Amino acid sequence: MRYEQVQFSDELRKRIEHTEGALQSYIDALLSEYNSAFAELELDFEAGLEREGTDPFQPGYNSSVSIGIIDIDGEVPYIHLINIWQCERTFLGLPISMNIPGSKVTGEMLDESIEDIKEELKEFLEEVLADEHEHALNEQGL
Repeated sequence: MRYEQVQFSDELRKRIEHTEGALQSYIDALLSEYNSAFAELELDFEAGLEREGTDPFQPGYNSSVSIGIIDIDGEVPYIHLINIWQCERTFLGLPISMNIPGSKVTGEMLDESIEDIKEELKEFLEEVLADEHEHALNEQGL
């Protein structure tokens, strides 16, 4: 959902912080739950909440959840990224870095609920595990 600068409020700030915090906690839980399953397949499972900037209402701030599965060669065959919030300055619809007359500050918040995001992350991990188990069985000729 897109927000104009005049719509930035304490309520929106709290919603952003709550979403980021809830997803960070969930990622921590996923790491502890799935780390050993990926280790058995000789894969590294990395996930985190990424933030750029310190103030959600300042251009350049963005936050996202990322999950990456890294194989034994250091390649990343699976990656999943979900943007939570992004604040940017635009002029005539194009992102800019300078504050020029006529530019606007807007924010973009993900539309899905926290529960939907949790389900999406879990489904992604389950699909990767299923694909990798199938791949391992094919390599063994089973």
